[in-house]
Amino acid sequence: MKVLASGLAIMAIMLGLSSKLVAAEDLRIFDTHIHFSHDASERYSAEDAVDILRQAGLRRAFVSSSPDEGTQKLYRQAPDFIVPVLRPYRKRGELQSWVDDPTVVGMVAERLAANRYAGIGEFHVSGADADKPAVRGLVDLARTHGLFLHAHADADAIARIFRHDPEARILWAHAGFEGRERVEAMLGAHPELRADLSFRFEHVSNGKISPAWRRTFLRFPERFTIGTDTYTPSRWEDVGDYITWVRGWLADLPEPVRNNIAYGNAERLLASNPNAM
Repeated sequence: MKVLASGLAIMAIMLGLSSKLVAAEDLRIFDTHIHFSHDASERYSAEDAVDILRQAGLRRAFVSSSPDEGTQKLYRQAPDFIVPVLRPYRKRGELQSWVDDPTVVGMVAERLAANRYAGIGEFHVSGADADKPAVRGLVDLARTHGLFLHAHADADAIARIFRHDPEARILWAHAGFEGRERVEAMLGAHPELRADLSFRFEHVSNGKISPAWRRTFLRFPERFTIGTDTYTPSRWEDVGDYITWVRGWLADLPEPVRNNIAYGNAERLLASNPNAM
């Protein structure tokens, strides 16, 4: 009887592990960092782009583009699936210059009046540039319209934005490419800061999450999101493989944390918009 009991126990453990792996494989991801800029829209139709995202197993996606017309094409193609986010760029070459462009705030205000968006960004800003009028103008528009900010920024710029608006809701692109300790410190200091994990790979080794990053995810289970970042057309070819890799390491987390990072945190960020789409 003891042998039978131990055999049943082992079988139960194996079935439990198997069910977790199956659940992870079927996990639908809310991708918070997709672009469909002019060069991608020249290579892919809106229908093809949406098909790529759906076939990767995404449940929804935040999309921003340079120019915004790319986002609007995808949104018209799949309004139940694409969530528009507005970049302050008329074209790709404005990644650095936009902070000194006095017309940016007016352009963004016009787009916000014409279309529905969940957020403003992804925009690039570093250090003291976050105190410039164009950046502060975007922060003010986000507050007025109840939108989140998707900021590709260092920790200094993020802190400056929060000093300007302590209640801002910020999705921190690439977790700022800051070290894990700095990311933890920033999340601890700013309750409305979330971090997308696009182009962050150091938390995973051989498909497993490192002990240090595991502690970070468990400490802040409601603050991380997934992002692919299709910043160039070639990245569209990698969406499926990348999301498969993401599901692999998410399977190494407890189910509630895994579900939060996969889709729950993004859905809550979207729902925090008073005019949620």
